[in-house]
Amino acid sequence: MAKKDAPPRWDRKMQQRLARGEAAALGELYDRFASLVYSLAHRVLGDEQAADGITREVFAHVWEHPETYDPKAGPLRTWVASLTHRLAVQRLRATETAALEQGGRGSAEDLERRVRHAAVAARADYIVQAMPTPLRAALESAYFQRRDYRQTAADLGVTEDEARRRLRLGLQLLSTAHDTPAPGAPPEYGGAA
Repeated sequence: MAKKDAPPRWDRKMQQRLARGEAAALGELYDRFASLVYSLAHRVLGDEQAADGITREVFAHVWEHPETYDPKAGPLRTWVASLTHRLAVQRLRATETAALEQGGRGSAEDLERRVRHAAVAARADYIVQAMPTPLRAALESAYFQRRDYRQTAADLGVTEDEARRRLRLGLQLLSTAHDTPAPGAPPEYGGAA
């Protein structure tokens, strides 16, 4: 069994391929993470065009600077999400600050409150996307389809106790988005530096 602190093999290989300038590696990375990047950027910015722009910036940065990813610091997915979050928050602050300077409504405190709200929403999205499929499926059944634990158990083909366990654990993970980091989250998501 691999050491717990060893980076996943795919992550290391992907970084090496990007460092060699393999365009196919960038395409593979894009296929794997574009929806994550776009959804996080859209969650922070609330604008499709801006989210598209951040998505392009993230993958351009990854292509131009693959050496900035440290496989020992965590998964490539977390690094890409962290980069997305940082760039989206920078864009939000710049846009909102410019609007304030142009005499827009609100104050610097309002801006920071919006940024914090967007960060919590992005953290919640990241937590849901990163959680194991059985937990995510249970939460999606309960939330989007308005199913109780008995119906969720029937939908997923598990016992009622197992459905309750999955829902409880999924909600516990999701509750950490507001005030504490997700396990292994990068600093931008409230984790340790």
